[in-house]
Amino acid sequence: MSTYETMPFHLETERLILRPWAESDAADFCALLAERGTEAPTVEHIRAAIGKLLTATAETGIALLPVQRREEGDFIGYCGLIIGRSTLEEPEIAYELFRHAHGRGYATEAAGAVLDAAVATGRTRLWSTVGAWNTPSLRVLEKLGFQRDRVSTEDSGEVVWLTRSLP
Repeated sequence: MSTYETMPFHLETERLILRPWAESDAADFCALLAERGTEAPTVEHIRAAIGKLLTATAETGIALLPVQRREEGDFIGYCGLIIGRSTLEEPEIAYELFRHAHGRGYATEAAGAVLDAAVATGRTRLWSTVGAWNTPSLRVLEKLGFQRDRVSTEDSGEVVWLTRSLP
């Protein structure tokens, strides 16, 4: 069991709300994953994945949260903490937004709120892994104070590992 506080699962910023997953998010989540250009999972598969995310959240005290715009109320992506390629002690920050939501600072705003939530858990360091081709994501992490640690090569290509110490 973790020695860290549970992260808050409801975060609000000036323009965004990050909240726990609901089954009703499945179709939007499916559409987001379809934007990757690979074969999209079915809505039923995504419903099951949401169940697994909620179970993992209960077990780990960290969460990947849906991001919705406050005014419009629409789902635009997700952001949160995951174990990913890292550990529960030093989790990864992860985010993905619909293309129509890119370039407006939403990823930076959401990730900033998640960073504050990570600090509240008592953690001292976060990681992020990003495809070397993904300049916009690397820029978001740079704005949030992440530093390059190393680059690894995976089946998907080069992956940049970044880290950020927390106060």
